[in-house]
Amino acid sequence: MNTVSLSARALICALILIGSLCSFLATDLVLPAIPDLPADLGGGVEEGQFVLASFIAGGAAGLFVFGAISWRFERRRLLMISILVFGVISILCALVTSIWQLIGLRFLQGFFSMVPAVIGPGIIRQLFSEQGATRALGILGSLEALAPALGPIAGAGLLLIGDWTLTFNVLGVLALALTVLILVLPDWPHREVREEPKGSYLSLIRSPVFLRYSLSQAFCVGGLIMFVFCAPVMLERAMGGSLEHFIAMQVCGVATFIIASNTVGWLINRFGAERMIVLGTALSATSTLGMVIYAVSGFAEPIGVILLFIPFNMGLGFRGPPGFLRAVIAADGQDDRGSSLIILSIFGIASGFTALLAPFVEQGLLLVSLAALAIEGLALLTLLILPELKTETPDRH
Repeated sequence: MNTVSLSARALICALILIGSLCSFLATDLVLPAIPDLPADLGGGVEEGQFVLASFIAGGAAGLFVFGAISWRFERRRLLMISILVFGVISILCALVTSIWQLIGLRFLQGFFSMVPAVIGPGIIRQLFSEQGATRALGILGSLEALAPALGPIAGAGLLLIGDWTLTFNVLGVLALALTVLILVLPDWPHREVREEPKGSYLSLIRSPVFLRYSLSQAFCVGGLIMFVFCAPVMLERAMGGSLEHFIAMQVCGVATFIIASNTVGWLINRFGAERMIVLGTALSATSTLGMVIYAVSGFAEPIGVILLFIPFNMGLGFRGPPGFLRAVIAADGQDDRGSSLIILSIFGIASGFTALLAPFVEQGLLLVSLAALAIEGLALLTLLILPELKTETPDRH
């Protein structure tokens, strides 16, 4: 029986959310400052992009390392220390005198920022029943989805009242305040199993049940992220649109995802988690098929892309929370390793397909939508050919 009070569980979820948002904001808040960094710190456009790339590379390394070793540490202590180090590094970023110093610190900043993403799902799974954890992940995911939409706006606002260093100082203060909150929280769930979890990354990769949920999740989310990464150039240069069209697409997509991910708990009560996972994946795939048909129609306009992007996000909202949770459950006690592999797979699919499409994105909607359809089709195929999770988790209130 879970001994952590309901109010403490809500606070723990809030702290995990803020910790995860630090990682998102470390990219989204900094984004508006990137064009001016070379002028202030030396270097050129490429070095400015390395400031972003080094954070992502550090994040990937952090996911892999902490997914493997996190079981050795008490969760609250690991979360507190990692966020403290993230905060200190953020403040050090504001003190650098060359862009290569900033690039090096950004790798470390990305490395330590991944701990909430690694251990958070396992903590939530321990705090709630499967239905409760699905609802909690839906709420956290919907709030995290606001960061890409609102983060750059907030970053631009910070540049109006200060220079680029203010962004890193804000991140540092936020992380240090979060460290104090974690320190003073009296109730915290201890690991149910103290010894090293049996298995390894290789054992997870060999598990068809884990692959069913993790790969379908990675393909579904990675395909959507790839589409978003390609959308600005596609809409503006190939389809005669504007930045306002991209912003409208993002706003509609984020709003739809928030609504869907916060209603999926109720839908699971009626239809079951497996049906919602398959339905959501099929809806996302159908949306990309609609985009392909729209692209070959000869009448493709930015407004049509915006409308077709809505069911894409609705599908992810329906399948995202239960799909991620079932992947963690299928990891069979390796919660942290499972979470790490899922997020690493999303990183790889999104960045890999974005890179492959880079030379062709200016040709318009057809190639981008075909790539998205292929990725979402793989998500659906994975669900159809790999076995479902059969075991049930014990109820926690």
